[in-house]
Amino acid sequence: MPEPLHGDTLDASLTVTNLERSTTWYTAILGFTIDRRHERDGQLIAVSLKAGAVRLLLSQDDGTKGLDRARGDALSLRITTRQDIDALAASIKAQGVTLDTEPMSAHGYRIFRLHDPDGFRFTVSSPHVAR
Repeated sequence: MPEPLHGDTLDASLTVTNLERSTTWYTAILGFTIDRRHERDGQLIAVSLKAGAVRLLLSQDDGTKGLDRARGDALSLRITTRQDIDALAASIKAQGVTLDTEPMSAHGYRIFRLHDPDGFRFTVSSPHVAR
């Protein structure tokens, strides 16, 4: 039997309804930086983002599966950081974003939850001592 998978990282690829809007949200709200822009025939089709070791690929939905389809159902992505969760959440809220949950302590982590413009859900957590 082959050796079972032993992963080092997990990156995510999200198909979004408006690539420009989503890129702006991830960079302005969460602080991701643009790592690379992907074009096909001179048209922007995807953007690679990074925040520390976290990597996201945002791809423009081409509409073949319907532009009104649900996104992010039954999926939540977790970003772990060593940053102060309360300060990070306050910074995001100061930009007009409503959090899905306010910062709280759970299972030895300080966490908050939010979602992007397409409804993809994120939990941002830090293993810092709970308040």
